[in-house]
Amino acid sequence: MKNNVLIIGDSYSTFKGFIPEDYAFYYSEEEREGTGVTRVEETWWHLLKEEANLNILLNDSWSGSTIGYTGYNGNDTSKSSSFIYRLRRLKENGFFEENRIDKVFVFGGTNDSWCGAPLGEIKTDNISENDLYNVLPAIYYFFASLKEFLPKTKIYCLMNTNLLPEIYDCFNTVCEKLDILPIKFEHITKNGGHPNIQGMIDIKNAVLKAL
Repeated sequence: MKNNVLIIGDSYSTFKGFIPEDYAFYYSEEEREGTGVTRVEETWWHLLKEEANLNILLNDSWSGSTIGYTGYNGNDTSKSSSFIYRLRRLKENGFFEENRIDKVFVFGGTNDSWCGAPLGEIKTDNISENDLYNVLPAIYYFFASLKEFLPKTKIYCLMNTNLLPEIYDCFNTVCEKLDILPIKFEHITKNGGHPNIQGMIDIKNAVLKAL
């Protein structure tokens, strides 16, 4: 029996037509920034699906999205693209109750690292809505909520290369305290800050090894 998979991600995990239609995408049949990726079969998750015999229930990935509520130029993403809002919406829509989910791949933190959002400090309890505009408490809150919704599911935290040290520290805390499985990439081949065809293979190989 195939494992059912949920992906929650940003541009690295998008492909037009394979994510919710109101979400922003990066990858499509039109090449971007010399990545060479123009077919869904070239994405890391499609490669992984084929090799690991997975069934992707939903790819909930939004290009440019942050885990927390602060996006680029200080935009408030608390009711749009943030990982936290999207997770809450899945919960409210009954997605977790209606589906058997064996694995979740969370591939985020890149835009939180790039967009200049305030970092704040890691908090593991008493996290307020205002705290979620800061990166570190937002990351912890997101994973704690996901763990609460899916206590028996294997949850993987995929960590991009070249993130801020504070974000790596936060991811490590999340994995240790919440029994989340870490996948830290040593190398991803990129063009324009995004995985190219080889980079997608790099990601797939590292995830496959962790599985």
